[in-house]
Amino acid sequence: MLDRLEQQAPDALLALIKLFKADDRPDKIDLGVGVYKTANGATPVFAAIKGAERRLVAEQSSKSYLGPEGDMGFVNALVPHVFGDAAPADGRLDGMQTPGGTGAVRLALALAKKAGVTRVLMGTPSWPNHAQILSDLELEMVGFDHANPDGSANMNALRATLAGAGERDVLLLHGCCHNPTGVDYTHGEWDEIASLLAASPALPVIDLAYQGLGDGLDEDSYGLRAVMRRVEEVLIAYSCDKNFGLYRDRVGAFYVVTGDGEATVRAISNAAALARANWSMPPDHGGAAVRMVLEDEALTAGWLDELESMRDRIGQVRARLAAAGNAGTVNLEPLGRQKGMFAMLPVSKEQVQQLRADHGVYMAGSGRINVAGLTMDNIEKFIAALTEVTI
Repeated sequence: MLDRLEQQAPDALLALIKLFKADDRPDKIDLGVGVYKTANGATPVFAAIKGAERRLVAEQSSKSYLGPEGDMGFVNALVPHVFGDAAPADGRLDGMQTPGGTGAVRLALALAKKAGVTRVLMGTPSWPNHAQILSDLELEMVGFDHANPDGSANMNALRATLAGAGERDVLLLHGCCHNPTGVDYTHGEWDEIASLLAASPALPVIDLAYQGLGDGLDEDSYGLRAVMRRVEEVLIAYSCDKNFGLYRDRVGAFYVVTGDGEATVRAISNAAALARANWSMPPDHGGAAVRMVLEDEALTAGWLDELESMRDRIGQVRARLAAAGNAGTVNLEPLGRQKGMFAMLPVSKEQVQQLRADHGVYMAGSGRINVAGLTMDNIEKFIAALTEVTI
């Protein structure tokens, strides 16, 4: 029976990782893997997480199941940091733990489908797994251009898409630090989006995977909070993998907001049933560590300091790229206005291959780069290589 299966293409990013490891050039540059890196090229464990893990090892008394909702102490501890004063206090907001932000996205879209959604409206390019999840759920994807050539958000495309939205549609939005473009909506644009959604039958699903890596925790959740203040129903997918450095522990959360507490209870009951059928119970360790960080003032302060240092380093790299102006035919100036770890460069696949072969610069074939892979020691080499390849 298994002979009927067709060979699937290998994941392009995983193949890129192998190629990078096999390259013995000492000055090679990895801009492909989507994880934060320090100026020394490391992806460290946060000191705050280390402190929480030591306490967890000493205090945890059982490894018994938590249930499909996971660690609700973790889920609730995130609420003030994610939602701030936009969190309703009348039972209309509830959530559950998921295996990473990917699990939260999957759960949000599966719940939307169970509620009758058939189409997902999504700005492109987007995180590649968005499209894969939609395909697996057999939901139709309706794409629209997310960004303009000048590096600003394409509000006209979003307006036109929402104008044609129906009651079986979802609008999937990145909350901040857009992956892969780095192009975020301004506060004014988020206010308009919230107004448009308030007048639209479309259900908003907001993927907030990089809170704190753009302008700050409150600033990066501005769009989510603006939508919540205007729209009765919202689904939210959240990831702690990036802003707590817990990539391999897969720490995420799913939240739902409805028009009344009873509807929220029904939505969570359906989400729990879907979770039970997909992963049964979420992994505990990373979520418990985050809960311990957020329950301890000293650990929380340490986490915020570490997050600020990450944000500052990303900002410094972006500022240096922007200051370079043009690198050959590539205008780097818009990268200074963009947010988060990722950016899209207008380079061809052939130019990407030339950068790899001639200069040891590794990036995705789409032109997406992880700016955290650049340091003040290798950024000049990267700019010079990009200039040579595109001039």
